Amino acid sequence: MMNWMKCCVFPLVLLCMWQLQEGAQACSCAPLHPQMAFCQADVVIKAKVVAGKVVGEFNNSIKYDIKQTKMFKGPDGHFDTIYTASNPSTCGVTLTKGVEYYITGRLNSDGTLHVSLCNYVEPWESMSVIQKKLVQRYTKGCGCQIARCTSVPCGINSPAECLWTDWLTENSVYGEQAKHFACIKRSDGSCAWYWGAASFKNGLSVY
Repeated sequence: MMNWMKCCVFPLVLLCMWQLQEGAQACSCAPLHPQMAFCQADVVIKAKVVAGKVVGEFNNSIKYDIKQTKMFKGPDGHFDTIYTASNPSTCGVTLTKGVEYYITGRLNSDGTLHVSLCNYVEPWESMSVIQKKLVQRYTKGCGCQIARCTSVPCGINSPAECLWTDWLTENSVYGEQAKHFACIKRSDGSCAWYWGAASFKNGLSVY
């Protein structure tokens, strides 16, 4: 009985906390697996924050000057600035000067790079060694979908999906599957979780 309660009640509490946080911030976006954040982004880079200042006609944006150190996905060229909303209530992201980040973002029609709480933005040093390697592999999984499982029962709707269960098994949004696994398409068109640690020697290993 206690195991059932731990399995089922915790995801509901986590989901309620997430919804309360979203309501307080008026910024509605569910967490994405890092691979899905990569696939949905226009630009994915690694960059160090140099400076930041409030800009815009109504001081409604923050412009961060950055030093780009790696381009994982995006158009040819180099980004020197990132824009975000000045307030978390409008999905603004707070970045720290001197910290190097892994950043997924979107391109505006004017070519400027923008990030929000709906993107995956993480200090580079906070990412696992395996996840840093998996970034190079995510492109191969962009034809797959990752389905979130926040309570049981849950399942996939097609062979081209992988079930993301970190909520249930790790008591964390970003657990083992987020940090160490990628959802990769197989030769028959189906998708499956692959363990990133195996990529160091023998390519990705099926989970």
